[in-house]
Amino acid sequence: MIKVLVVEDSPVAREFLVYILDCDPEIKVIGTVTNGKQAVEVVKEKTPDVITMDIHMPEMDGFEATRRIMETTPTPIVIVTASLDPREVGTSFRAIEAGALAIVARPRGLGHPEFESDAYELIKTVKLMSEVKVVRRWKRERMAPLTAPVREIDVNGDNREVQVVAIGASTGGPVALQTILSALPKDFSAPVMIVQHMAPGFTQGFVEWLNQSSRLPVHLATHQEAMLCGHVYVAPDSFHMGVNVRGRIALSQDAPEYGLRPAVSFLFRSLAELYGGKTLGVLLTGMGKDGAAELQVLKQRGAVTFAQDQESSVVHGMPGEAIKLEAATYVLSPEKIAAALQSLMKKPSGREKLER
Repeated sequence: MIKVLVVEDSPVAREFLVYILDCDPEIKVIGTVTNGKQAVEVVKEKTPDVITMDIHMPEMDGFEATRRIMETTPTPIVIVTASLDPREVGTSFRAIEAGALAIVARPRGLGHPEFESDAYELIKTVKLMSEVKVVRRWKRERMAPLTAPVREIDVNGDNREVQVVAIGASTGGPVALQTILSALPKDFSAPVMIVQHMAPGFTQGFVEWLNQSSRLPVHLATHQEAMLCGHVYVAPDSFHMGVNVRGRIALSQDAPEYGLRPAVSFLFRSLAELYGGKTLGVLLTGMGKDGAAELQVLKQRGAVTFAQDQESSVVHGMPGEAIKLEAATYVLSPEKIAAALQSLMKKPSGREKLER
């Protein structure tokens, strides 16, 4: 039985969430509180398996509550928000920085045609996050600054032509991606393509959040778009992302892979077919196996590949599977992956569109 603490200041929303969660026989709501200050105390007493956390609450908001819980009583936290406005969603990712694992939309009302799918997404996320073994987040003064310089690693003098960088991530991915992108220089000489598993409705806000710290412009990918060096393209909701024969972005609603769309596997396979060894492939923290076998294909085609190390991963599922397959040329933390990407890049004369 998964024990859940619901943190929500609205009585109507709180009762609604309890109703949805208690409908699942594997979940038991063991308590509800109305603000972050209460949550910090009750977590110590009731030791829930998962916390659903509102953001805007009196006395202490969800950002501060998440930070304090992760410093004192680490527990998987799922942010539940009623707003899908990209600016509001982008703000919600501050809670991910503080240690929350996922963001989902609060399900729409019982009479809404999307109620069942919304409720399923919430229940699925709570169940998945209950399996994550979170670790303590040290207080800010004990943490190294995000902008601290990272020593370049030895890449054996491998200075190759790189056409594209492809990154796949799931649980824990937003912070890992933020770490990598914030370390790349604005004259980075290849486009970066990203597939991040995420609940529907949050990708545009995720893009806006990444733009706050990245020196490279981050975009939501569009079909047939010509990619620019030094730009980042994130797969949109419900579409696989790859490239066509001309090197333009190709979005597809082909069948889900590993139960996912977009899937990392689709992106890696598409780039392996077109660019082969001129790709740099990166598989970051996340549950499951998505992208592991396809990272191996990239490596077999001559690409340099990276898997995130276990120590820095929130969940070592996807990169762990890649390591088992010997699909990773390097196994590194996000900070060292960023340094290695810079070391491997050649510097072209201009920021040309990437077309064949």
